[in-house]
Amino acid sequence: MAHIHSTALVDPKAELDAEVEVGPLTVIGAGVQIGRGTSVGAHCVIQGPTSIGRENRIFQFSSLGADPQDMKYRGEPTRLEIGDRNTIREFCTFNRGTAQDVGVTRLGDDNWVMAYVHLAHDVQVGHHTILANNATLAGHVHVGDWVIVGGLTGVHQFCRIGAHAMTGFQSHVSQDVPPFMMVSGHPLAVHGFNIEGLRRRGFSKDRLGLVKQMHRLLYREGRTLEDAQSAIGQLKGQVQEADGDIELMLEFLKASGRGIAR
Repeated sequence: MAHIHSTALVDPKAELDAEVEVGPLTVIGAGVQIGRGTSVGAHCVIQGPTSIGRENRIFQFSSLGADPQDMKYRGEPTRLEIGDRNTIREFCTFNRGTAQDVGVTRLGDDNWVMAYVHLAHDVQVGHHTILANNATLAGHVHVGDWVIVGGLTGVHQFCRIGAHAMTGFQSHVSQDVPPFMMVSGHPLAVHGFNIEGLRRRGFSKDRLGLVKQMHRLLYREGRTLEDAQSAIGQLKGQVQEADGDIELMLEFLKASGRGIAR
């Protein structure tokens, strides 16, 4: 049986694994599923439909699974999905999705989410990300794996931040940020690529050199975006282990709907 504090309120229609812990004065509603080893701190509110995986640590005063803050919302059945081994610090707010998108807001696995972070409706966050204090992700934002979003950063609705990218403190993200890039400021500007983060993830010297070439083609030679994409495509085969990085970049650029940060 789950370890539930005597002052917590858990709806009979919620499904909690026997190894879940729930702190004082927390409210868990119907349609909430929480997996083995997850702990929920004091004064949290979790509303369904919401699924939370294994071994997450949710700190006090978080609000998860509330209705989306979208004036078009009319009570459609939408969801919040949280994966495994995430840390979710104090006062975070994650809203469910909307019928105008896939209907699901998602947080993947192994993410480090600091205090006061907001995930709006239909946000999709990958794995191994860091979202620093007060990062605010508007509706329909997509964040790739291994991204770092700096504190007090705001991300405009429908923007995408590619895998391994990093935004600096208090950035204003109103266009897509390509994979691997480092950006900051208002207006947003690219200041290089995330070389230190890639080194920590085991990128070889040759693979780092290939990412550096992609950065140069996009930002240092005055090329049009179309010309840069063509030149990046021609890098395939030079460093076999980096061909996946090239595909990641090309697919991101092709799918960009708001244009990329320049």
